[in-house]
Amino acid sequence: MIFSSSIFILFFLPAFLIIYYLLPGKFKNYFALLASIIFYSWGAPRFIFVILGTTFLDFHLVQWMAATKTTLYRRLMLTLSVSINMGLLFYFKYSNFFVENVNSMLSMFGMTGVHWTKLVLPIGISFYTFETITYVVDVYRKIHKPLKNFWDYQLYIILFPKLIAGPIIRYHQLADQITDRSANETIDDKLIGFYRFILGLAKKVIIANHLGQQADAIFSLDYIHLSTSTAWIGILAYTFQIYFDFSGYSDMAIGIARMIGFRFPENFNNPYISQSISEFWRRWHMSLGAWMRNYLYIPLGGNRVNSKWRLYFNLWIVFLASGLWHGASWSFVLWGAYHGFFLVIERVFLSKVLASVGKMISTLFTFLVVIIGWVFFRIEKLSDAFVYLKRMFVFENGTGVSLYKGVYLYFGIAFLFAFFVYTKWGQIIQDKIYFNPYTTKRHFSLTLISVLLLIICVSSITAFGFNPFIYFRF
Repeated sequence: MIFSSSIFILFFLPAFLIIYYLLPGKFKNYFALLASIIFYSWGAPRFIFVILGTTFLDFHLVQWMAATKTTLYRRLMLTLSVSINMGLLFYFKYSNFFVENVNSMLSMFGMTGVHWTKLVLPIGISFYTFETITYVVDVYRKIHKPLKNFWDYQLYIILFPKLIAGPIIRYHQLADQITDRSANETIDDKLIGFYRFILGLAKKVIIANHLGQQADAIFSLDYIHLSTSTAWIGILAYTFQIYFDFSGYSDMAIGIARMIGFRFPENFNNPYISQSISEFWRRWHMSLGAWMRNYLYIPLGGNRVNSKWRLYFNLWIVFLASGLWHGASWSFVLWGAYHGFFLVIERVFLSKVLASVGKMISTLFTFLVVIIGWVFFRIEKLSDAFVYLKRMFVFENGTGVSLYKGVYLYFGIAFLFAFFVYTKWGQIIQDKIYFNPYTTKRHFSLTLISVLLLIICVSSITAFGFNPFIYFRF
């Protein structure tokens, strides 16, 4: 089920909230778990057994691990749990990629390829696998005690607002809220959650979908004959589409969670105003960045290694892994390596250069680096990606495309919201929006605006249908 679909907005979410609010406190978790199972099963019911099976197994492995003081046995349970979860992730997500590359190599030597039926990727597996690993590893590290209630553990993993595309939440961030959310179930929380959900929906339906239409039209053309101006319009449309699509989903997830008493961590913080790639990754998909830092970068040695080259190697490995996490193709690997390369050269010399040229130039340079990276992210075949880049930077008066009605308006809105806090006055306004008290007058105004945006979004979805979120395929 998709957050921006009419069945979710008009039927599932209202029904869920009404029943949830009417239930006594002791039944809320069970109902939220049941609703999450229905939500996940809606599109591909067979895959619910994968997640239910792994949560059952992981819960008991962690119980056994916590019950013993024998280091060897604890490590065995940890290794078994991580291996099973990563094994399932690799099987479903990377088997097709692996077999395709093996077959390509075999064909080069005139050999018959491996017969293989392509696997369908269970939706959200990259996200809930990483959450499972955080729980298992943190119990092993004795950061927190294991859950005693199996249903609470299932709710932590399967809770539907974050199940499909994050944020990736460590258990300790939700532990107290799973057992007691009474302090977060105020009228203010419900209304603020509603506003946040509508904000995310508007980002997706009004901005991302319209710019996505333009991007799709351009990326469907023959890149060899593409004009330079058209190539730039296409990648700029995608640059804003992916930001408003994914941050919109995160807003919707955070909003739904807040309406039922959960406080999810933020996942985006105006990434396109960054003055370096390091800063960009502190602002973009923050929950993934935190996961990579805590469960890959630090175990590799982090900043504590003796050699600078080892530090650079660790950074590069982390971003290769980040690229692979996003998708099983060489374009994603190159996208990760590309970002890793810039992080390394920032450590070597680039950060000093960017600091010396001023805020505006460093921001424009970083934005350009990110835009170029999105070419590899958007185009699956590497050869096509390099052709597209050539069209961007080598002037070509080639094939154009008819621009969709109002596309410049959507570009303007996207630019305004993406760079809103770049200026001092923008930061002041944002702080007032997020941190000023919610008075009755303010609630009334925000409710009217939210209802108006909801009507516009539902009308658009009803008329034109809905597009899945980009990150759903990861």
